[in-house]
Amino acid sequence: MDQFVVKPLFGGDVVHWYTPTNVTLWMALTVLAITVLLMLGTRGRAIVPTRGQSMAELSYGFIHKMVEDVAGKDGLRFFPYIMTLFMFILFANLLGLIPFAFTTTSHIAVTAVLALTVFISVTVLGFVLHGAKFLKLFWVDSAPLVLRPVLAIIELISYFARPVSHSIRLAGAMMAGHAVAKVFAGFAGALGVASFVPILAVTALYALELLVAAIQAYVFTILTCVYLRDALHPSH
Repeated sequence: MDQFVVKPLFGGDVVHWYTPTNVTLWMALTVLAITVLLMLGTRGRAIVPTRGQSMAELSYGFIHKMVEDVAGKDGLRFFPYIMTLFMFILFANLLGLIPFAFTTTSHIAVTAVLALTVFISVTVLGFVLHGAKFLKLFWVDSAPLVLRPVLAIIELISYFARPVSHSIRLAGAMMAGHAVAKVFAGFAGALGVASFVPILAVTALYALELLVAAIQAYVFTILTCVYLRDALHPSH
């Protein structure tokens, strides 16, 4: 598990809240990569787009359609935040697949902040827009009256469990994939002549990890859109 250890960039062993670490470095590289794609890649705005412009435009259109389909047209005003969230998670996941890199989204400290930001934002938004009517989200009108208080408690527990599942899902998926890949790589070093078997397994697993990196960014983002929809339309 040494690949997940947080280390200071400039020596020493003690990590304070202000200490630049490998997490800080790779989050900065993630922001830099997103900036290069979305700003430098689209500055020409050619009629016949370059590869970078095509990737940026496809990402923009994909997230825009997701927000509109899930949260509705009134959710599009929050599109910049959701787009930023998707691109950060996607690039953090992909950069973590580079040999000797650090996967920032494998740490619950990072994913928990992302999940809590979404949770607090949509909760505050729900009360700002609807006031006490936002509590209708927990009251199931279609259920028999005698069951509604019980279902309300269940819905309330489920609601407060959102940031937990939201963060653990992403961190767990990224950590598990990298740990398994390193285990297979260890087999390759120990088996000698037969090392081609675990090497093939690592190659296949790496291809799967590329898919998982994109899927986990998509899942985190679409769940954010679902939570946003609940805040905008709590009675639905």
